[in-house]
Amino acid sequence: MIILGINSAYHEPSACLIREGKIIAAVEEERFNRIRHGKPANLLNPHHIPEKSIEYCLKIAGIIPREIDFIGYSFIPEIRFNKNVNIDKEFIEGGAGSQNGEEIFYYLNKAVPDKISRFLGHDIKDRFIFIEHHLCHASSAFLVSPYKEATILSVDGIGEFETIWIGKGNDNKIIKLKSVNYPNSLGLLWAKFSEFLGFGEYGQWKVMGLSAYGNYEKYYRKFLNFISFDNHGNFSVDNDIVNFRGNNFNSLEEIFGKHRKPEGVIWETHKDIAAALQKITNDIMLCFTQYAFKLTGCNKLVIAGGVGLNCVANNYINENGPFDEIFIQPAANDAGTALGACYYLWNHVNEKTERIILENVYLGTEYTTKEIDTVLSSFNIKSTTHQNIEQAVAKVISEGEIVAWFRGRMEFGPRALGNRSILADPRRFDIPQYLNDKIKHRELFRPFAASVLSENVNEWFEMGKPSLSDRFMLLSRKVIKSKLGKIQAVTHYDNSCRIQIVYKEDNPVFYSLIKEFNKLTGVPLLLNTSFNDSEPIICSPQDALNTCIQSKIRWLVLNDYLIDLRDIISPFKTISESKFVSEEIETTHSAKHIVRSHKPTLKPKPAKELACFACTDFADTKKTKSFLTLK
Repeated sequence: MIILGINSAYHEPSACLIREGKIIAAVEEERFNRIRHGKPANLLNPHHIPEKSIEYCLKIAGIIPREIDFIGYSFIPEIRFNKNVNIDKEFIEGGAGSQNGEEIFYYLNKAVPDKISRFLGHDIKDRFIFIEHHLCHASSAFLVSPYKEATILSVDGIGEFETIWIGKGNDNKIIKLKSVNYPNSLGLLWAKFSEFLGFGEYGQWKVMGLSAYGNYEKYYRKFLNFISFDNHGNFSVDNDIVNFRGNNFNSLEEIFGKHRKPEGVIWETHKDIAAALQKITNDIMLCFTQYAFKLTGCNKLVIAGGVGLNCVANNYINENGPFDEIFIQPAANDAGTALGACYYLWNHVNEKTERIILENVYLGTEYTTKEIDTVLSSFNIKSTTHQNIEQAVAKVISEGEIVAWFRGRMEFGPRALGNRSILADPRRFDIPQYLNDKIKHRELFRPFAASVLSENVNEWFEMGKPSLSDRFMLLSRKVIKSKLGKIQAVTHYDNSCRIQIVYKEDNPVFYSLIKEFNKLTGVPLLLNTSFNDSEPIICSPQDALNTCIQSKIRWLVLNDYLIDLRDIISPFKTISESKFVSEEIETTHSAKHIVRSHKPTLKPKPAKELACFACTDFADTKKTKSFLTLK
């Protein structure tokens, strides 16, 4: 039994293929076409299917199109069209919510089976099944979780019409219990405030990072002017104020002041708004998990939907909620609905009972030594393999260098988990500014995650309740007080860190690398950030070399090759040779960490540090909101 799952309706187009219940491949189209989120989120392109992702899935499975038994598509066009037309007081004609816009979107979605048939050169329409969006989210979380029974929570911007979805999973079946409808959307609220704060429609993770620097108390009650929620599954947003489908911030500006331009300075006000948004999100999510627990009585919780990528909220409900354990699907955004479509069909339509637990997400492309040699020769690069690549790289990192690390199969989902990563020494306080400024070309306040050995994680972080999702960088954990100041590069302003617990059985080589670094330094973790530079995470060896040259990363690992790119990217000073931060900033940041070492509480930023968080040079001005924006 071979099942192909496809996500294409909104954004993050992706494909997943399972055979007899086992995941053969899962990949996002953005990795191939090099467009962030795969394509713009607008009404004119749901039929732009993830062709490269589908091709890859079929190739690695070694099958031809006629061997596919079912194709699941994570969206039902009729529901969207029937419930979204003319319900907003304000919308853009031809855009989301308008009669014309929704008709276009409906017919283009209905055309997807024909489009796939033409692409595959084989008629698949009799095997094509439209599946509700949130049901795919729910399936992607529960049906690959370690639990036979669980409470299910799906929270995103909008499915067809639902925004929050609660259900119960039992064995291989899922039952819907409660849902919240548009415009009452937590996910869209984050998208709107991401734009309000100058980070664009897809800057939610930036807002989450910025929230640690603010004081939520100043603006929390102002959010309650247009948001209400309780412990009984009720949640509402006053869309007359938020104006999700309009194109202005007029009512929000009456409450919060002028919105920030993408190139504008980040002031204390912006930090406080971000902090209040994060705080009210924590509270809403906790209320819904408590309500869901009352409905199901199950003490295990699984989460999917884009809001499930908010690691601060995840940790909050994990520690304060009624559940013994929680599991967040690592590709919780729309990309993960392709996986959910597969497992919904496997379990519900085909009525299979075999259970597969998603313990790692190394489900994408990989490249042979021969393929890598071909790319290296095109750059006229000669290199030899290392018998112990982990030992060699650990030494380079311990000496202060940054290493781009490319090995094995690419990760599925938005987190780099040790196969497409940029790695650095977590002890150096100056590394974050260098990475953000010179390598990633992004806002200077953005924090970095840590990959830590499984046997040492409790020595460095306050772990609280266990979660399988700690393997996937989906929870934010506090650094233990005695370790504050020792891993400054991965310690956020509020003394938290988004972590990945690395187990030997999940990724033996990456595990061994951290082990070697621990031998040299006594620190069993590495700074780990995604291997990219204002682009999707890299996919191929060609992408890897291009990004290293563009970002001037000297050291590159391609499988068992350790490549010194100094000659190609010169004139160049390595990070260990450069003094790349001003004395004022260095002193200020050192002082901050000294304060943190002695009293690990949130302190206001000194005025002279405002320059560190002025994003004028790094704002993404290329992303402009189309009048056809979906959500």
